[in-house]
Amino acid sequence: MELTTFWFLLIGVLWAGYFLLEGFDFGVGILLPVVGRDDRSRRLAINTIGPVWDGNEVWFIVAGGATFAAFPEWYATLFSGFFLPLLIILVALIVRGLAFEYRGKRPGVAWRRGWDRCIFWGSLIPAILWGVAFGNILRGVPIDANHEYVGGFFNLLNPYALLGGLTTLTLFTLHGAVFLALKTDGPMRAQSGRIAARMALVAVPVAAAFLLWTGLNVFSAAAAVALVGAVLFTRARREGWAFAATGTTIVLAVAGLFLSLFPDVMPSTLDPAYSLTVENAASTPYTLKVMTWVAVAFTPIVLIYQGWTYWVFRKRLRLSDIPA
Repeated sequence: MELTTFWFLLIGVLWAGYFLLEGFDFGVGILLPVVGRDDRSRRLAINTIGPVWDGNEVWFIVAGGATFAAFPEWYATLFSGFFLPLLIILVALIVRGLAFEYRGKRPGVAWRRGWDRCIFWGSLIPAILWGVAFGNILRGVPIDANHEYVGGFFNLLNPYALLGGLTTLTLFTLHGAVFLALKTDGPMRAQSGRIAARMALVAVPVAAAFLLWTGLNVFSAAAAVALVGAVLFTRARREGWAFAATGTTIVLAVAGLFLSLFPDVMPSTLDPAYSLTVENAASTPYTLKVMTWVAVAFTPIVLIYQGWTYWVFRKRLRLSDIPA
C-alpha cells in the first residue's frame, strides 16, 4: 500500500474515532436541558462523560495534526477556506471545556445555569458545523488552479451541506441519549430511553435522505442497516447493543464518506483537474515514512490507555451517587 493511501485511511480512522466518542459527548450536552430537571440531575448527566470528554477531544487534535503533517496542501486549503466555521467550532469547544471545569466552582444557581447553557451551545454548534464542513468536502468546493479556496462563507451554506449538519446533529443526539440510558440507572435511564426512541424517528429519515443524496456505497448501506438496528435495540431497551449500533452507524458513515472521496481529499467544483488528491496534497515520502514509524509505535499505547479509562469508569451512575 502506498504511504499516501495509508495516511488517508488513517486520517479517516481518526475522524471516525472522534465522531464515535465525541458524538455521544455532544449528544449528552445537547440533552442537558431536557434530562436535567434540577441541579443534581444535570450533574448526573455531566458525570457520565466527566472522566472521558477531554480524552475524546484528543482524536480531533491528532486528526488535525496528522492532516497537517501528511497532507499540508489539504490542511492549508481546508483551514483557509473553512476558516470561519472552524473558528466557531474551536471557540464552542473552548467555552464548553471551560463550562465543565468552572460549573462546580460556585454553588450559585445563576452561575451553574450560565455554564449549563455554555455546555448546551458548545455541544450543539459543533454537532451541526462538523456535518456542514464534511458535507462541503464531500460535495466539493470552488478551488482554483493554485489549490486555493476562492468561494465565500455562504458558499458553504448550501442545501446538501446543511442536510449534512442536520444529519450529524440528529445522529449525535441519538448517540448521546443511548449513552445516557447505558450509563445511568433509575429515572434518567428510563427518560433517556424514551428520548432515544423519539430521536430515532427523526434521525432515520434525515440520515436516509443524506445517504440517498450522497449516493450509496457498501459502507453507507451498512451504516443504514446499523441505524435501523439501533432503533430496534432502543425500543427493546437493550442499551449496550443500541450504543454499539449507533457507534457502528457513525463509524461506517465516516468510512463511506472517505471511500466516496478517494483518491480526492478536496474535490474542486471549478475543474476536476484543480482537485486536491492524495498525491498532489501529500508530504514528501521521507516525511510520511517517519510519521508511519511514529504512528505504529504510539497508536497502540494511546488506544490501550483510552480503553483502560473506559473500563475503569464503566459503572452505571444513579442519582443517589450525586451528593446534595
